[in-house]
Amino acid sequence: MSAYSRSFNLIITSNGTTLDEKQLEQIQSSSTTLYLPVLYLLAFIVGLPSNLLALWVLVFRTNPLPSTMLLINLTVADCLLLLVLPFRIVYHFRGNHWELGEPFCRVVMAMFYGNMYGSVWCLALVALDRYIALVHPFGAKLLRSQQTSVLMTVTVWVVVLSAMLPLLVSQQTYTLDKLNITTCHDALPPETQKNFFLPYFATLFASCFLLPLLVILFCHSSRYGHAVRVTVLVLLVFFVCVLPSNILLLISYTSFLKKDRDDVYVPYMVSLAVSTFNSCIDPFIFYYVSAEFREKASDVLCWYCRSRDKLSSMGTNVSCSSSSLGARSKVTVHVQSACQDV
Repeated sequence: MSAYSRSFNLIITSNGTTLDEKQLEQIQSSSTTLYLPVLYLLAFIVGLPSNLLALWVLVFRTNPLPSTMLLINLTVADCLLLLVLPFRIVYHFRGNHWELGEPFCRVVMAMFYGNMYGSVWCLALVALDRYIALVHPFGAKLLRSQQTSVLMTVTVWVVVLSAMLPLLVSQQTYTLDKLNITTCHDALPPETQKNFFLPYFATLFASCFLLPLLVILFCHSSRYGHAVRVTVLVLLVFFVCVLPSNILLLISYTSFLKKDRDDVYVPYMVSLAVSTFNSCIDPFIFYYVSAEFREKASDVLCWYCRSRDKLSSMGTNVSCSSSSLGARSKVTVHVQSACQDV
């Protein structure tokens, strides 16, 4: 049994590439071909409209403050993550069969992991920005300047690109001859996992999960802590959405489990799908973090409701007018007929 099982361990033989019998069953099980795509689909349906609304409000309805730039970057990272989910959904629904080629598989996986961990750093920087504003109000003007905002933005996208690069340069697709399917990142040679992806994901865990988590815990545990709702939502993102997949990732790359390590793969994939729901929660964090966003978002929603009610009432008036005209026409016809009879 291999010691590295975050992905299925590919077996390369003279007859082609395959997996062992247990892994072949798991990769075709309902857990990976039904539950995973359903979770991704829910995240996409809920997350994309709310993030697009948030992005529109932040870009076109709020003042271009340095602190707003962090929220815009977080929204962009969430949208990019959500936009690759349809490809993962189709892939899993089709029995983990990838038909879009090796280059696009690399791009999808790179955007998936890159923007996921980029959004985690965005949350940490948003928490740090609010901490500075509350704890150091006299130095906030300097510490929350335009230059600092640009530096934070560059930091976020350096993290995203750094997380994407290893996935862009490594082979991700392999054909399982026995099942006649091509996997995307789900079946990798053991040597590649040990020598390439072990240091890669260990670095991601330390620098893009553990470090941002420490920053957030420090900022939200201060006696100057933020509003309770903000704290609850941020910690919900980390401990419910992001923590399980990272813990399973850490377990799968250690020697804690000596037997049946392949069983870690399916729980890890499910937890990875759950982690995408952090993109659904982020717009609600904006709502409580920024008073201006809260006001503008409420105005947009109220405007939409008024417009819908106005259109509905116009439709009702047109219907009533049509009915009245029809009634008057009938009366006119009857009057004319009576006159002719006379």
